[in-house]
Amino acid sequence: MGFREGFLWGAASSAYQTEGSWDADGKGPSIWDTFCHIPGHIARGETGDTACDGYRRMEEDVALLRELGLTAYRFSISWPRIFPEGRGYVNQKGLAYYDKLVDLLLENKITPFVTLYHWDLPESLEREGGWQNSRTAEAFAGYAALIARHFDGRVCHYITLNEPQCFLSLGYGEGIHAPGLRLNTRALLSCARNALVAGGLAARALRENSAAPLQIGVASTGRLCYPVQDTAAARTAAYRASFAMAENDWLFTHSWFLDAAVLGYYPPDAPAMLRNFAERLPSAAWTVIRQPLDFLGVNVYNGTPVDEAGNAVPKNPGFPRTALKWPVTPEIMHYGSRFLYDRYGLPLYITENGQSCNDRIFLDGRVHDPDRVDFLHRYLLSLRKAAEDEVPVFGYFHWSFTDNFEWHSGYDERMGLVYIDYPTGQRIPKDSAHWYAQTARENGALL
Repeated sequence: MGFREGFLWGAASSAYQTEGSWDADGKGPSIWDTFCHIPGHIARGETGDTACDGYRRMEEDVALLRELGLTAYRFSISWPRIFPEGRGYVNQKGLAYYDKLVDLLLENKITPFVTLYHWDLPESLEREGGWQNSRTAEAFAGYAALIARHFDGRVCHYITLNEPQCFLSLGYGEGIHAPGLRLNTRALLSCARNALVAGGLAARALRENSAAPLQIGVASTGRLCYPVQDTAAARTAAYRASFAMAENDWLFTHSWFLDAAVLGYYPPDAPAMLRNFAERLPSAAWTVIRQPLDFLGVNVYNGTPVDEAGNAVPKNPGFPRTALKWPVTPEIMHYGSRFLYDRYGLPLYITENGQSCNDRIFLDGRVHDPDRVDFLHRYLLSLRKAAEDEVPVFGYFHWSFTDNFEWHSGYDERMGLVYIDYPTGQRIPKDSAHWYAQTARENGALL
């Protein structure tokens, strides 16, 4: 027994990180356009103005997906490319771009997974307060409704929000991502409420505006732990540590978002400020927040080893790390998937997983990345173990399809299956792309 029949093998991207053409064909500015154009925010002053030039090289990229034999592609729609002001006027040229992308994917038997929000909030909405303003959630619902009507029958898989943990903690808490704010806890809780309501309103709007049946989920991230010894006590401790929240450490957890959106409550051991926040929400808000989800998207790169007391175990000197210095911990694919399914009871897609490498074009003209191949092999073996434990894992999306603009790191980090030579725009599938393509053809049987 391994991966289920029909398991989706895909790759992922996001609009701001890949499309470029930041002001082309009527697109409005996003908070990332504004943020990147202010000196000092991004490494080496880089921006996503051109990125991978994906807006103009769509056909080439879809052809690569087809050649690799991938069966699904996760991409995001740029909200300000559709609604330049966040609401109101609809940019038909923006819709036409995504029409062409979706149609090309379907023609090539590649299932489109559309993310509605991958962090590029229209700048006009940020001027009204952004995620601090409840009207942003209302505008997001209107955007979701339009997309559902427009792509009805062609797009059946939607992710409403990508990593609310990150766009709030990094963008509104620490200030290192757009819009670059450093809010206090009270203000961050207001943002959290609006993000939760936005996810629920969007899920409801998608269903109400689509005649075809849909699969709707959210892409969540946060701390996940795994036991250093596979005992019952250690597994229980790792589970509890994965979902624990503290007053000074709650934003980068799956729990604050998913406990509310899926379970509809915060447990007794949640911080008092979160339980008070939940008690102040009217029942009508909880009805919106807890819209039913069909799947849980999990963005997971590494985990924390813990002992039987749930304490983090220090890593040994020389512990394997990626070029981004993230630890390589394949065990987390097994335990993290198991824990998330046990807690939330939803089928899973791994919506992001991968590693940065110091890739380059070798003298033979190819890009050899044995570190990434080894990383993929280890993590997919661990994911297969979760599937064999009867965790309903329906698909895997490698982050990312191509090298791209990695937020405040600029273009320094290469995480793609496909190498981008940024001066020329040339695409070169790496060794890992060919390895992954073969694994997909075999449905992971020969891992």
